[in-house]
Amino acid sequence: MAELTRTSLALAAIYGGNARAVIERGFKVIKNQNWAVMVSGFFEPVFYLLAMGLGLGGLVGAVTGPDGQATSYAAFIAPALLATSAMNGAIYDSTWNVFFKLRFARLYQAMLQTSLGPMDVALGEIFMALFRGFLYAVGFMVVMLVMGLVVSPWAVLMVPVALLIAVGFASIGMAVTSYLKSFQQMDVLQVAMLPMFLFSATLFPIDVFPTAIQWFVQAMPLWHGVELMRHLAVGHLEAATAGHALYFVVMSVLGVWFTATRLRALFLR
Repeated sequence: MAELTRTSLALAAIYGGNARAVIERGFKVIKNQNWAVMVSGFFEPVFYLLAMGLGLGGLVGAVTGPDGQATSYAAFIAPALLATSAMNGAIYDSTWNVFFKLRFARLYQAMLQTSLGPMDVALGEIFMALFRGFLYAVGFMVVMLVMGLVVSPWAVLMVPVALLIAVGFASIGMAVTSYLKSFQQMDVLQVAMLPMFLFSATLFPIDVFPTAIQWFVQAMPLWHGVELMRHLAVGHLEAATAGHALYFVVMSVLGVWFTATRLRALFLR
């Protein structure tokens, strides 16, 4: 009983049970902000799909999909770009947006002076990043439908999977941002994201790399998201599909907890 009481007190110290208040504030801000800024991140993967899938795809020809069947180059990169779109939406919202609130607006300090706990703030901000990732994912899925790149009923699961990917990246992105103190340090995030996008089998299979580099790529989160999306796009489900999904479940749980404990260390000393 005493151990249960200590656990309850520890949870109460970081979670006030009112993450909804943070989310409500987030939607009020979205309502009054420039929507052009918010949706701009959606177009990058769409332009990649048009330029690489339709343009370069005419030169590449057919490639081998995850089910071993030949598929068009556009159909090969589209699921990968959907995963990238979800990642971009989540990362941009959970890094630059959080950075401004943390270092300039001092918003989190004010929030934590109320009944809100660090977990409320973390869940609320991650949810808003998730919402942005959801918008990007749905929009890109519509583009895929229009282009005739959806060939399996399992592809409907690509949208909720995009949300799972967004949660994983948003939670880690917010935690990492809490350590950064200048705009120059924030640029490091882009230095990490661009190589991950280029080398995570988004535009070409990883078997073109040496074995050692393949292992490194397979440890990166975007590669798991890309592979998971490709499996769903063609309805090729296997044990590895569940493994990719589990990767993001673990990443999300650890990321949310890491963010909450980090905010507590920053503001509730």
